[in-house]
Amino acid sequence: MNPIAVAPSIDHESAFLAMLVDFEAHDPANAEFYAAAKGHFPSYVRSLIDEEAGINLREGWVPCTHRWLMAPSGDMVGVARLRHNIDTPFLAGHAGHIGYDVAPGHRRKGYGHRALRIALDEASALGLSRLLLFAAEDNLASRAVIERQGGKLDSISFSEIYNEPLCRYWIHRNPNSCSHR
Repeated sequence: MNPIAVAPSIDHESAFLAMLVDFEAHDPANAEFYAAAKGHFPSYVRSLIDEEAGINLREGWVPCTHRWLMAPSGDMVGVARLRHNIDTPFLAGHAGHIGYDVAPGHRRKGYGHRALRIALDEASALGLSRLLLFAAEDNLASRAVIERQGGKLDSISFSEIYNEPLCRYWIHRNPNSCSHR
């Protein structure tokens, strides 16, 4: 069964922290993005809610919608992020509108496809129709997810920030349609 999208909430603390443990054990580079949740979870959740509303943004950050993927079992299986614009050099050149992560213990189950669909639906709700995404050139799984959702490869270039080649994709969507697939 497909996971559902939930907004960040303190009600999901144990599931989120269990997902973080999975990242720490099997994908420590991505675990760093969520490490602040371990310090004081309510503050972490508040920061994500504020970020979506464009409140208290850090320098160089843009409003961003965060959705967590909750499986019917109650496990947190991943996250999806939609940046409301890409008006910074970093986002325009290295990160794009959408980012998503699937917990290592839940990969290869189609959750990446679900995470991207959730982010695309959020984009449609905000009226965004042309979306930029990046994937590492050697991340064939992520590239397949993006391409299956209509992503068209624009270019491949070396990222000095990530020290690897990145594929730049564009997805065009009707801004008022949601997939709910």
